[in-house]
Amino acid sequence: MKSLGPKSKVELQEQEMYPLSHPKDWSWPFWAAVPVYPYGRRRTLRKEIVFDTIWTFEQLHGILYTIVPIRMTVVKLAAGGLLVYAPVAPTTECVRLVNELVAKHGEVKYIILPTSSGLEHKVFVGPFSRRFPQAQVFVAPHQWSFPFNLPLSWLGFPKKRTQELPEDSSLAPFSLEFDYAILDINLGRGSFAEVAVFHKPSRTLLVTDSILSVPVDPPEILQLDPYPLLFHARDNALETSEDNEDNRRKGWQRISLFALYFRPSALEVTPMGQMFRDALKAPQRNLKTYFGLFPFRWRETWKQAFDALQGQGRPFVAPILQILIFPQAPRQVLNWADRVANWDFQQIIPCHFDSLIFANPRQFRQAFAFLEKNPSVSNDFSSTESQPLLEEDLKFIKELEAGLVKRGIATPAKEKAY
Repeated sequence: MKSLGPKSKVELQEQEMYPLSHPKDWSWPFWAAVPVYPYGRRRTLRKEIVFDTIWTFEQLHGILYTIVPIRMTVVKLAAGGLLVYAPVAPTTECVRLVNELVAKHGEVKYIILPTSSGLEHKVFVGPFSRRFPQAQVFVAPHQWSFPFNLPLSWLGFPKKRTQELPEDSSLAPFSLEFDYAILDINLGRGSFAEVAVFHKPSRTLLVTDSILSVPVDPPEILQLDPYPLLFHARDNALETSEDNEDNRRKGWQRISLFALYFRPSALEVTPMGQMFRDALKAPQRNLKTYFGLFPFRWRETWKQAFDALQGQGRPFVAPILQILIFPQAPRQVLNWADRVANWDFQQIIPCHFDSLIFANPRQFRQAFAFLEKNPSVSNDFSSTESQPLLEEDLKFIKELEAGLVKRGIATPAKEKAY
């Protein structure tokens, strides 16, 4: 019997990990509304987070093979039924996986859109709610759309079943099991809103974009089709990457740097002439490989940059929010973070990157210390919990901010709090 090569081993492991699903069940015909990868073919991976109580549903989201998970969370209600936080694309596969829970625990009763600005979350709420016509839809305040500010009903939201979340969380019909806190920042041309939801029985915090944690290894949903991982594991256009665990990990870590920094310090942009010359010599030239175009190279420091970003899994605020959004209202953000930190949670489920962060309120609050003049870091904080992001990796986003301010598109950051 022939021994299995590295690629065959990976494929064999995946056959055991993931159940078979028919490609027609992955179809998402409305992908052109937000034309990002994986376009019209979206796989869905369901994971049980809290036994018989909380499940996540993951799909993929990104551009140019820089893809990360986008996540919906479903929670079982004590009186029967389900609450859905941040819906994903309701493909046939996704709806079937939800309906398996419906058959056991009851209908979807509540659907929550926890953001006003996150188009990648908003675009799925209308189609998802139509698949579950008994559900009430609750949305974060000050919803808006670009380039035209259209009514939610024009965006597919069911008019008779959609309402804004009450500012007072005790007025929500699910208040016995859940508390929530609304962050709503006026950005002038629109708002940034995030609704953090606390499931009291399981001591689980649900967030959208405010907090994340980056895993060392690629999330399971990216393992279903490893091509994007292997694409970014290459060092140049002439190289091919063998499908093995090391290359998948390498590709994921570089994707993380790309996705969060846009242009990290370890990235070099290939001159255009060289890029086209390399493309002509590339071993594969087709649509899938972007015809051999590979417009960047990685310096040897990329791994140190990732290790600093990952910070041994500590929760942190994404760079784009640290620089462009949250400094617009530092006191408001810190007040919100303080309210969330008063809840007794033991784990966090965000909508992107790691699916489960084991973190307590103190660690959550520490992630927002960058908004304080004099961060109150107590002696019991570990070096990783208080570790800031590297200044050299933030340079591109800071230059982007300066350009937006100069053009009057953004306003200068407010003074830090305290």
